[in-house]
Amino acid sequence: MFDKEEMKKIKQLKNEWENNVVQKTLKRFPERKDKFVTGSGKKVERLYTPVDLEESDHNKDLNFPGQYPYTRGVQPTMYRGRFWTMRQYAGFGTAEESNKRYKYLLNQGQTGLSVAFDLPTQIGYDSDHTMSLGEVGKVGVAIDSLKDMEMLFDGISLDKVSTSMTINAPAPVLLAMYIAVAEKQGVAPDKLKGTIQNDVLKEYIARGTYIFPPAPSMRLITNIFEFCFKEMPLWNTISISGYHIREAGATAVQEVAFTLADGIAYVDAAIKIGLKVDDFAPRLSFFFNAHNDLLEEVAKFRAARRLWAKIMKERFGAKNEKSLMLRFHTQTAGCTLTAQQADNNIARVTIQALAAVLGGTQSLHTNSRDEALALPAEDSVRIALRTQQLLAYESGVTETVDPLAGSYYVETLTNEIEKQALEYIEKIDKIGGVTQAIEKGFIQQEIQNSAYQYQKDIEESKRIVVGVNKFKIKEGSPKGLLKVNPEVGRRQVEELKKLKEERDNHKVKENLKLLEKTAKTDANLMPLILDCVKSYATLGEICDILRSIFGEYKESVKL
Repeated sequence: MFDKEEMKKIKQLKNEWENNVVQKTLKRFPERKDKFVTGSGKKVERLYTPVDLEESDHNKDLNFPGQYPYTRGVQPTMYRGRFWTMRQYAGFGTAEESNKRYKYLLNQGQTGLSVAFDLPTQIGYDSDHTMSLGEVGKVGVAIDSLKDMEMLFDGISLDKVSTSMTINAPAPVLLAMYIAVAEKQGVAPDKLKGTIQNDVLKEYIARGTYIFPPAPSMRLITNIFEFCFKEMPLWNTISISGYHIREAGATAVQEVAFTLADGIAYVDAAIKIGLKVDDFAPRLSFFFNAHNDLLEEVAKFRAARRLWAKIMKERFGAKNEKSLMLRFHTQTAGCTLTAQQADNNIARVTIQALAAVLGGTQSLHTNSRDEALALPAEDSVRIALRTQQLLAYESGVTETVDPLAGSYYVETLTNEIEKQALEYIEKIDKIGGVTQAIEKGFIQQEIQNSAYQYQKDIEESKRIVVGVNKFKIKEGSPKGLLKVNPEVGRRQVEELKKLKEERDNHKVKENLKLLEKTAKTDANLMPLILDCVKSYATLGEICDILRSIFGEYKESVKL
C-alpha cells in the first residue's frame, strides 16, 4: 500500500519523535498509570502510522464498498441510500400488551419489529406447564398458540414491516405461526420479510435455551433453510448470533471467531443434506454485540465482514456475491448496563450505537437505560429509539461510507482481529468442528476465562465502570419501572384452556400424529408443523411430540 522508501523514512521519523519529543514531554507530563488496552484487553500502542499497515494491499484487503471482501460495507452507498432498520427488541406480558408496544414504537418512527418471547416459549413449554410457573410473560411475550400470534400482530400489516423473532429451539413452530397469521391477512409467504434467529449452537455455548440434542436441532435448522428457499425467498433463515457469546464474557476476537465458526457449521450441515451453497447462503444473516470500546468495535465489524467473505469464497466455493456478504443486526451491550446511576446507560448506548453505525450495521436495537433493573418503560424505549434517530439525522456520520477507513489504528485493529479470529477457527477445525468443541468444553472455557479476567479487572479497579467502582453517589430506590402484572400467567392459562375446548381436537390429534410419524423419517418437518399450527395445536404440544422422538439435551461438559 505504501512505498518502501517512504516506510523507512516514517520509521526513522517516528524514532526521532519518540526519542526527542515524547521523552521530553513524559518527563514533564507522565502518562497515566493505566494499562493502555482495548476493551478486550489487547495492548494499544501510543501511535499508529502507515508502518503498521506496511503489508496491507488496498485492493485486496479493503477495495470499495459493495465489493469483495466487503471490508468497507456490503452496499456501495450504505446509509446515503437508506438508513439501517431501527428495530427495537420488545415483548412482555400478553400478546395484547406487546401489540400495543409495537404500535407505539411504529408510531414513533421504528422501521422494523423485533419480538422478545418469554422463557417458557423459548424452551417449548405452554403457559400451563409446571415449568412455566412464575415465568409467563416476564422476559418477553407469552405465545402458546396461533391465537396468541394473531393478537400479537393484530392491526399490523405483515406485508409492510419486516419482523425479527428471537427464537431458537422452537423456531420452526414460531415461524409457522407467523406464516399462518400472514396468510390470514392475505399475505403470501413469498412476500414476507424478516429474520428468525434459529441459532441453537450458541445456546449450547452461552445462553442455555435449548431443547433437543445437536443433531436433531441441526435438522430443524436446515429444514427451515430448505423450506424458505422454496417458499420464502425474502426471509432470512437464520441470525447467527455472536451477541449472546459476547454477553457471556467473550472478547471481540472471540465473538467474531465463535460466531463465524457457528456459521461454518450451519453451511456444512446444509450442504450435507444436499442444498447448494448459493441456494441458501444469501439468506444467512448475523447478529453482533456493540460493546463499549468504540474503535475496537468498529474494527470488529469490518474484520468479520472480510473474514466471512473469504470463508464463503475460499472454503465453500460460493459464486453468488450475496453469499459472500455478511449482513448483520446489532444490539448494544446489555452486559454493560448498570443499575447504579442508570441514566449513564444512555451515554453508553450512544457510544455503542455509534460503533455499530460506523461499522456498517444493517439493523440496530438500542437498549434502554433501565434494563439493568427491569424490562424497559415506555419513556426509556422512546429515548433509546431517539438515540438511533439522532445518529441518523443529526450526527453526520451517515453522510459518507465507512468514514473511519484509512485510520492507521482502525485498520491495524481490523487486521489483528481478523488474524486472531482465524486462528481460533483453525483450532476449532482441528478439534473437529463446533459441535465437538462444545462437547469438549473448549469454547465455553475460553469465554469463561475472558469473563473472569474482565470481572477481576473491574473488582481491582483496573477497569473503570463509571458509577460502579468510581464516581459513585448515594441513590434512592428506582422509580417508574415497568412491572409485569402477576395476573398475566393466570389469564394466559385461562385462555389456553378455552382454546383447547373450542378448537377441533380431532384435527389437532391427527396433525400431531402425522408429525410424530414424519419426525421418525428424514423428511422436512416444516409443512407438518405448519399444519399443526393452523389447527391450533399449541407450542408445547408440538414440542412435546418432537421431544418424544428427539429426546432432550442435557449438558455434560467437563471443564
